Amino acid sequence: MKTKSLIAYAGMALLLGLATPATTMAQKTFTLEDLNFGGKNFRKMRPETRYTTWWGDQLVRLEKDYCAVVNPKNGKETRLFGLDDLKGCVEVKSLYGVSFPYANRSVVEVHTGKELVLVNFKTKRVEQRTDISKAEQAMEMNKVSGAVAYVSNNQLFVADKAGNTKQLTTDGSREIVYGQAVHRDEFGIKGGLYWSPSGERLAFYRMDQSMVTDFPLFHIQEVDWQPKEGESRIGTYEPTKYPMAGETSHKVTVGVYDLKTGKTIYLDAGDPTDRYFTNIQWSPDNQTIYMFELNRDQNDCRLVSYDAASGKKIAELYRETHAKYVEPSNPIMFLPWNSNQFVLQSQKDGYNHLYLFDKSGKELKQITSGKWVVMNFLGFNAKQKSIIYVSNECNPIQRNTWAVNIENGKRTLLDNGKGYHWPTLSENGNFIFDGYSEPNVPKKIDLISVSAKPSRYNWLTAKNPWEGYGVPEFSCGSVKADDGETDLYWRMVKPVNFDPTKKYPTVVYVYGGPHAHNVDASWNYGSRPWETYMAQKGYLLFILDNRGSENRGREFEQATFRQLGQVEMRDQMAGVKYLKSLPYVDQDRMGVHGWSFGGFMTISLMTNYPETFKVGVAGGPVIDWKWYEAMYGERYMDTPQTNPEGYAKTSLLAKAKDLKGKLQIITGLNDPVVLPQHCYSFLKACIGVGTQPDFFVYPGEPHNMRGHQSVHLHERITQYFEDYLK
Repeated sequence: MKTKSLIAYAGMALLLGLATPATTMAQKTFTLEDLNFGGKNFRKMRPETRYTTWWGDQLVRLEKDYCAVVNPKNGKETRLFGLDDLKGCVEVKSLYGVSFPYANRSVVEVHTGKELVLVNFKTKRVEQRTDISKAEQAMEMNKVSGAVAYVSNNQLFVADKAGNTKQLTTDGSREIVYGQAVHRDEFGIKGGLYWSPSGERLAFYRMDQSMVTDFPLFHIQEVDWQPKEGESRIGTYEPTKYPMAGETSHKVTVGVYDLKTGKTIYLDAGDPTDRYFTNIQWSPDNQTIYMFELNRDQNDCRLVSYDAASGKKIAELYRETHAKYVEPSNPIMFLPWNSNQFVLQSQKDGYNHLYLFDKSGKELKQITSGKWVVMNFLGFNAKQKSIIYVSNECNPIQRNTWAVNIENGKRTLLDNGKGYHWPTLSENGNFIFDGYSEPNVPKKIDLISVSAKPSRYNWLTAKNPWEGYGVPEFSCGSVKADDGETDLYWRMVKPVNFDPTKKYPTVVYVYGGPHAHNVDASWNYGSRPWETYMAQKGYLLFILDNRGSENRGREFEQATFRQLGQVEMRDQMAGVKYLKSLPYVDQDRMGVHGWSFGGFMTISLMTNYPETFKVGVAGGPVIDWKWYEAMYGERYMDTPQTNPEGYAKTSLLAKAKDLKGKLQIITGLNDPVVLPQHCYSFLKACIGVGTQPDFFVYPGEPHNMRGHQSVHLHERITQYFEDYLK
C-alpha cells in the first residue's frame, strides 16, 4: 500500500534514538516502575518542566518554597516571597498550588484543604479567610466579591467575603444533585457553579435523577485476614445512577441566587425532559445568562438568553441543526472592548471555527475558516483586537498557537510552527507561556510576547531523561483510509536493536473513538510509555487514528454515525494491510490491545478478523452500546428503538462464537463509566457458545486503575503477550 511521510520538519519520518547493537548492549533498560505513571521512578523519567501561574500579565514561577516573577523577554526571575513569609498567616507545605487572583494587588490565594486564605504577601496580613472544610463535592470562588459557593453533604451553600454562610438548598441528595457537573460531563461541562462577573449572582445546576435507574455496583471491604473489632466483612451496596441509551434520563434546571436579595429563582426554560442545558455564560453586565439548549436527539441546538433577575426567557439568538448531530462544547465569549458582541464556536461549515455575533443574535462574520480545526480558545488581546487560539492549521497532527485580528481576519502564527503546544495566556493577552514538545524534542518552554511581530524567548530546553537507555525507533506516516481517499496518520515503534532482516511480533494499539487521538507531533509522536517497554522486549507497535477520532473535521468524525466500530475496523485493517506489506512484520504473530472504546475495538477486531489477530487484551470494553449512557451513546448511535439494526450490528454478544485467538478482558469492578455488565454479559455469551476468553478484575477500581495498581495492570498486559504472542 502506498504511504506518505507526514513530517514537515524532514523529508522522511523521523527515527529517534538510533543506536548500533554494540553501543546499545551497554545501555540501561527501562522497567515499568520507570515508564508507567503509577511507577516509583516515573517522575524522574519525565522531561523537566516548570510550574507557573499568571498574575495579571506577569508570569509567576511556582516552586515548593518560593514564588518569583519571570521577565518574559529574558527569563530573569525576581523573588516575590517564600514559605517563611507566610508563616503566621497560613500553614501550607508547598506553593505549587497557589494563585494570584488580582492583577493590581499583592495578594496570593492559598488553599489548605480546610481554608481558602487570601494573603497580602507584602504586608504579610490575611485579607480573607474562608472555611472550606465542608466543601467536599464542589467549590467556586468569585475574586471580585470574594464570595465562595460550595456543595457539602449534597446541599448548596454560599459564604460571603466576611464568612457569613447561607444554606441555599435542603433537598439535596444522591438523587437531587446541586452545583455539580450534569449530563455525565458531556457537552464540555466540567462543573456546576457559575458566578456572574461581579460575583453578586450565582448560576448553578440542579439535576433531578430520581427517575434514573440505579446500577448495582458494590464495594468489597478491604480488611485483614483477621478483621478488627466492629469491622464489617460484608461488601457494601454502592449503586450509581446510569441513564442507558433509550431509557429514562435525568432532568436538569438552572437556578440563580442573588447575594443582595438572598433570593433564588430558576430559569424559565420550559420542561427539561429529554433536553440538555450546557455552556452557561454571563453577560459582562451581570444581567443576562446565555445557555445552549439541545434536544435529546442532539440534532437541534439553540442559544437562548434569560433575564438573570426574573429567569424569564429573553430571546433565541442562534439555532443550528444537522442530520446527524450538533455538539455544543464551548460557551460564547464577549469581546472585552465591545460588550455588545460575542464569539461563538461551531463546526457548521465542516470544521470547528470562530464566528462573530452581536447580542441580538445577528451573525456579523466568520472569523476563521479553512480545512483545519480550532482546538482551543485561549482569550483576547484587547490592544490588538485579536483572539488568541490553538489550531492544527500548520499540520493535522500539530497543535499551534495563533492570533487572528477580528476586524481584518489576518492570522499570525505566534509559536515556532512545529510540534504540539499547550499554551496559557496572560490576563490581557499580552504574553503566552508556551510549553511544547516535538517528535525529537522532549520539552521546551518559550515565553511569547504577543504583538504584530511576536517575539519568543526560550526559557527551558529540557534534557532527554531517557539518555543512556536503549530507546526504540519512533516513526510516523499516513495510509489511505478504507474509502481510498482520506489520510489516516500512524505511529510505529520499532523494537530496540531493530534488525530489518528479522520478523517481529506486532501489537496494534487502538482507541479509535470520538474526542481522542493517539498520533500527534509531540515527543516520540505521542507514544505511550508502555509501547517503549514492549519495544524493549522485541515487539513492534503500530498505532493508527481511524475515522471517528478527533481534530479532523465533522465529516471525518461523523463517518461512524449509527454504526460505531464498523468504519473504524475497516480503517484499522487498512493499517494492517500496510503492516503486512513490511518484510519485518510477522503476519502470524499479530496482537491488538486497547482500553474503553479501544477495548470495544480490540474485541471487535479479534472476532471480526480472527485469522489476523492471534492475541488481544481488552480493557474496560463496551460490549453492547444499549448498555452505555444516553448522552454519549445516543449522539453516535441514536437509540436502540430508532436504530435497532445499528445496535444489533455493533453488539459483540453475537460475535462471541467467532473468537479464535487468545483474549484477555480486564475491568475495574467498580467501573461507573463502562459498567461491569458489559464484561459479564460477554463472558456469559462465550460460555454459551464454548469460546474461552480470560478475565481479570481489579476490585474497588473505576474505569482506569489508579496509582501503583497501574504498574500491576501493565505487567499483566505485557505478560499476556509474552505468553501467547512472542
